[in-house]
Amino acid sequence: MRFLEERRQVLAAAREISQSGMVMGTWGNVSMRCPEPELMLITPSGVDYQLMSMEDMVLLDSSYRIREGSYKPSIETPLHMEIYRNREGVKAIVHVHSIYASSFAVARKSIPVILEETAQVVGHEVPVAEYALCGTQALATAVLDSLGEDRRAVLLANHGLLAAGVSMEDALRICYVVEKTAQIALYAQELGGARTLESAEIVQLYQKFKSYGPSKIVKEE
Repeated sequence: MRFLEERRQVLAAAREISQSGMVMGTWGNVSMRCPEPELMLITPSGVDYQLMSMEDMVLLDSSYRIREGSYKPSIETPLHMEIYRNREGVKAIVHVHSIYASSFAVARKSIPVILEETAQVVGHEVPVAEYALCGTQALATAVLDSLGEDRRAVLLANHGLLAAGVSMEDALRICYVVEKTAQIALYAQELGGARTLESAEIVQLYQKFKSYGPSKIVKEE
């Protein structure tokens, strides 16, 4: 069994989206690009997240041939694979059906950048991809069109949210921040409406966040 660390991360993320309530039952899916070119790991179709094991992850190549795994891969395998094919910087993908983001997806309205953390983590409003049936190449094409060359999150019309991260931690963080943003945007409507940040402010916050993290103070001798 290859790619143990990648399997561990996919399994952990799958359990997290289930336990956090971002998906119900066996809906949603998680994948990760493998170090070996043109290979990805993805969650199996219809397997309970809490019963899932690392061995259950499905390893596929870019021709959709199963290299390792006993189960059918997620129905959204074409969607994940097409993103990896076209976005070299994407290392992990998390697809959820969280309530507030899905509300925007059903309304077919983009989620605006109304929080500083949305600007920092996502860096753009979250657009809605044109509707297409789940599991189809048409959906993969619609999502790619909406993601473009640098977007990190997209809503699937009447479906849910997809996050494309530079790591699994990043993809999960995007899901949480987008869901929080959607929730606050809906609440803000009751107070007269949400005001979005200016484009220049969004760019500044996003760029500054790239260097965010713990750093020790260098004391002078």
